[in-house]
Amino acid sequence: MKQYIILFFVMAFFAACSNKFLDVAPNGVLPPDKVQNKTGVNALLIAAYSLVDGVGAGAASSWHGSGDNWIYGSVASDDAYKGSTAGDQPEISFIEAYNLLPDNNHFRGKWRTVYDGVARSNDVIQATEKATDMTDDEKTQAVAEARFLRGHYHFEAKKMWNNVPYIDDKTYNPQDLNSTKVPNTEDIWPKINEDLKFAYDNLPATQTQKGRATKWAAGAMLAKAYLFQQKYAEAKVLLQAIYDSKQYVLVGKYQDDFRMAMNNNSESIFEVQFSVNDGAPGGENGNQGATLNYPYGGPTTCCGFYQPSQNLVNAFKTDANGLPMLTDFNNSDVTNDQGIESSAPFTAYTGTLDPRLDWTVGRRGIPYLDHGDHPGKAWVRDQAYAGPYSPKKHLFYKSDVGSGTFATNPRLNANNYRMIRLAHVILWLAECEVEAGNLENARALVNEIRRRAANPDGMVKRADGTPAANYKISEYTQAWTSQETARAAVRFEERLEFAMEGHRFFDLVRWGIADKVLNDYVAGEKLKRTYLSSASFTKGKNEYYPIPLQEILNSSIAGQPTLKQNPGY
Repeated sequence: MKQYIILFFVMAFFAACSNKFLDVAPNGVLPPDKVQNKTGVNALLIAAYSLVDGVGAGAASSWHGSGDNWIYGSVASDDAYKGSTAGDQPEISFIEAYNLLPDNNHFRGKWRTVYDGVARSNDVIQATEKATDMTDDEKTQAVAEARFLRGHYHFEAKKMWNNVPYIDDKTYNPQDLNSTKVPNTEDIWPKINEDLKFAYDNLPATQTQKGRATKWAAGAMLAKAYLFQQKYAEAKVLLQAIYDSKQYVLVGKYQDDFRMAMNNNSESIFEVQFSVNDGAPGGENGNQGATLNYPYGGPTTCCGFYQPSQNLVNAFKTDANGLPMLTDFNNSDVTNDQGIESSAPFTAYTGTLDPRLDWTVGRRGIPYLDHGDHPGKAWVRDQAYAGPYSPKKHLFYKSDVGSGTFATNPRLNANNYRMIRLAHVILWLAECEVEAGNLENARALVNEIRRRAANPDGMVKRADGTPAANYKISEYTQAWTSQETARAAVRFEERLEFAMEGHRFFDLVRWGIADKVLNDYVAGEKLKRTYLSSASFTKGKNEYYPIPLQEILNSSIAGQPTLKQNPGY
């Protein structure tokens, strides 16, 4: 999408040229009259959508604001290590070890991304209000899409920092730099809710263009916001409506949610759209946010980041009944090949495993999509530092090379990021049923997800058609006898289903269990990853990241900052 914005700005510039060339507009400000029409509003709306991937907000590196939150949602959790080597991107290592400093430039990159998205959303609303060639219905839909995006960007900020400013179209003035210097002392959840509710009430159930928000995308986003506020009853109404609409259907095979050929499939509610070979320079519309997150060999030669943790791999173990080992999964490790050369013999783990493991994690001896068996050490940059595993869900298939990857860099590819899919709705609904005491309803919903995972056609297979590992997964057949048991089962299922998708840290925080889970995690990891030897999660502090120091300084009016730092920093 980004290339169309550039083209529009160029066209707008030349259209504005006349013999009044001495009337110079302020730098960086597009004349309002050039966008206060249907074409201009649509161009501004595309610009607002273009930041959903987290890339394109000024000087930030592409991964700082990545829409999949791989750093802040996964590396900061028990799902993943930073990966690569100790000396590469050490700022991420500080985040992984909860050594969180306000001057870490990753935080500023994320801040700039989400608030640039807010500004672009407000641009749409302001232009729409003054457009003279749009019908009332067209204006309402444009504003609804912009408010969906504004709600999303503020939601991202709220998850990250909690105490953040809300900036609406009445406050925002692109010609007044002080207009956005808003205090962060107000709880902005009600305003996020209002934006997403407006979008839910005014967007159509379907859109002709892929990637545009729908009524159901807004409803799912609002339900998610309610879950973060522990408003389970309100969330349930929305989630039930989406579920009952039958607009979406689980794809038959789990892996189809992560392959390029199945972008925007029947399960998808809102996806971040990527494309390549579309005329954009440098393949910039490909998945830049994940550009570091590929094996250091095999499909690519860079960069070895975002390696799944041993704890995550262990979570996919199943018991004799094919059920998760909710409390003792980490007592022993799934066998790995750390320290073993790829040319040396290796005996793989023979215990039973949830088949979703091998669509989530690349591990030795298991087919790595259609790139051949993962050879282990030969594809890992530094096993001793960051373990033996590789990420997998966002990877391109070998058969996609050329058609779905950028010519000179296959890491820039068109495999979309599924931000919200039906599986989220089903398991969020199960959460709501647990909190309402409807344990059997919750169990039935979880079993829908496990039934799909158990599809034999959806298991990783060897060339002869046999399963690549000892897969065993079953539905819960016994009634859950307590709310505590049901809650643990639903939360564990969410970890398995959405592993390495950037949600885990934020889920632990909203459930109120981040300190217990993450301190237990680092206590075990210290024996494997020595760089975590001093890691400790501080309750009441590390649930949220520090407000970027530079943004506090930038918020000053008459020498006094309007932003306040988060507690503990």
